[in-house]
Amino acid sequence: MASKVDQNEALKKENKKVLPFRYQFAAGAAAGISEHGAAKDGQGYTGVLDCFRKIIRNEGATRLYRGITAPILMEVPKRAIKFSSNDTFGPFYQRLFDVPALTQPLAVLTGASAGAVESLVVVPFELLKIRLQDKSSAARYNGLVDCLTKVVRQEGILALYNGFEATLWRHIVWNAGYFGCIFQVRAQLPDPSQSANPKAQKTVNDLAAGFVGGVVGTTFNTPLDVVKSRIQSVAKIEGVRGKYEWAWPSLGVLAREEGLKALYKGYVAKILRFGPGGGVLLVVYSAVIDMLGKVA
Repeated sequence: MASKVDQNEALKKENKKVLPFRYQFAAGAAAGISEHGAAKDGQGYTGVLDCFRKIIRNEGATRLYRGITAPILMEVPKRAIKFSSNDTFGPFYQRLFDVPALTQPLAVLTGASAGAVESLVVVPFELLKIRLQDKSSAARYNGLVDCLTKVVRQEGILALYNGFEATLWRHIVWNAGYFGCIFQVRAQLPDPSQSANPKAQKTVNDLAAGFVGGVVGTTFNTPLDVVKSRIQSVAKIEGVRGKYEWAWPSLGVLAREEGLKALYKGYVAKILRFGPGGGVLLVVYSAVIDMLGKVA
């Protein structure tokens, strides 16, 4: 394990210049686009490599990006806010707690804070997505616009924020794990400035740190993701208490009725996406930040 001094020195070397928020936001947006391009659904294939090989052979490389427009509607602002908020909270907490550089606890705190801000953006998108995907409710809607219209008309505008508390916790936990791991993993890896190929070493470090962060964040937040989907899939009826309403009590209900295994439904699929996706996000974000830093 690296000492706090080593961690602080490593972080200082990687974050010598704090760029304006607009550059952080743009870099996060670019990372969001790239992550969705890399994390395609593998249904109908024997594995990720088989999926890539067959799509490229049968449909061409450009088909790897089919259907990217709709996810970008949420993912671009979501990822942009994630990274720009994290980079903004870092210096804020350093000043607040009077510390010269980011530490492991502050990395976790900045990640959690970024997750809280991110959740404000994603809740309406998540609710509509869940309504359209859930078998019990999907038949009521004829598409995204129809779903939005019916939810607002039948349940009120605030219904778009049903499940906000669960979504808030989901993003706090994921981002705390993700950015906390990035800080720790980077501190254990070779210093890019001491490498024969600094750019390549930095890419490897970011890919490894982002991958570990994605796996850890997903491992911790999957139960919250499961209960969030349960909460958002059912329309609220005035005067009727729902089976799933608040995140932490819902975890208990789900575990008691369906077993602890139910809390990790879809875990493998999430790891296959958010492990590599977490690495891609960090690599692209760091690369764009470095590029913008040269012209800022």
